[in-house]
Amino acid sequence: MPECSPIQVAIIGGGPAGLMAAEVLALSGIQADVYDAMPSPGRKFLLAGIGGLNITHGEDYALFCSRYAGSQAPLQAPLDRLPPSALREWVHGLGIDTFVGSSGRVFPAQMKAAPLLRAWLHRLREAGVRLHTRHRWLGWDEDGALRMAGPSGDFNLRPRATVLALGGASWPKLGSDGAWVPLLQARGVRIAPLQSANCGFEAAWSAHLRENFAGAQLKSVALVLPGPDGRQERRLGEMVISNFGVEGSLVYAFSRQLRERINADGKATFLLDLAPGRSAEQVLAEVSHPRGARSLSSHLKSRLGLGGVKTALLHEMLSREQMHDVATLAAAIKALPVTVTAARPVEEAISTAGGVCFDSVDERLMLRELPGVFVAGEMLDWEAPTGGYLLNACFATGMTAGMGVKAWLGQEEQRSSG
Repeated sequence: MPECSPIQVAIIGGGPAGLMAAEVLALSGIQADVYDAMPSPGRKFLLAGIGGLNITHGEDYALFCSRYAGSQAPLQAPLDRLPPSALREWVHGLGIDTFVGSSGRVFPAQMKAAPLLRAWLHRLREAGVRLHTRHRWLGWDEDGALRMAGPSGDFNLRPRATVLALGGASWPKLGSDGAWVPLLQARGVRIAPLQSANCGFEAAWSAHLRENFAGAQLKSVALVLPGPDGRQERRLGEMVISNFGVEGSLVYAFSRQLRERINADGKATFLLDLAPGRSAEQVLAEVSHPRGARSLSSHLKSRLGLGGVKTALLHEMLSREQMHDVATLAAAIKALPVTVTAARPVEEAISTAGGVCFDSVDERLMLRELPGVFVAGEMLDWEAPTGGYLLNACFATGMTAGMGVKAWLGQEEQRSSG
């Protein structure tokens, strides 16, 4: 297999993490070559921006960091290097303004990813970063060289350092296909299984509900997840009743907890408050109000504003007798149990949990088993809800890996000169 001339740093993956690592290196005077399997870089980044690019979040920084839950400790140092305020300044440096939406999420002024990516790629090229598209990494040969497949055939690379930023396994058509997992496992790297995160969940809906309400939005509801200690986690928002079960931002916010319960017990049950603006006593009073000749559906619509998919869910979960028992019906309106049995396939998920375990990398994000090889972005074993947390951590770990490569190369030069 032919070999290319030695290069300084090979970055495998042209998403936010890989491009950020390239920028750090280029600004330090270190040649960086980015290789991406797709026809153009940042494919998943562009997809994330179709509905409005949520770059980070404007909430209190301590609260922001807590959103990473069990991943907060290993991600804290990268996040401290590029907190939301610094990431916004970085975006401004590309000539793009940002604003904080009503939910606290931070967006570029134009809401889209394409202008930001174009400006960034231009700046990277100006800094000397070389972008190689349609180049797929195939692993290592027996001598430790990178095996690559490009438009002109297969070849080997022998960079002084490598950054792997290949994403997880969600949206494989855009390049994040998880094909790197066996390649790293064969080298002794410990990897937690890739699982769906920020995803929909399956529920055993009746044919009637699927046929008549698939795609219906549940607006102004609260999802309540009872904990084993008796405490409840509650969040207001919106969700969608789909043909397979449930999805939408409110469901995504609980995807980690629901997935873990399903993994442990084979199912998970959450409660839906269909009238979060009213107390249980108020709901009971309204349901108990005499309805005269009106139908129950008309009564619920008139007294509580419930109709459409909300009423359909009540009929789905309650028997006819329960629907006509005011106490049972009122209790269900405030706490309707919904059981889910499986997360949707990882190919459909917004992001993935699992990946390279943090005990397999050092503080520079260099693989302990492979000195000179660094990992960034969604390849690492962390997860976060939507809301800007995913992108912020990808940028931050890319920056950390780039700084780690710079330090590594400096140490190598010292060893060589010594």
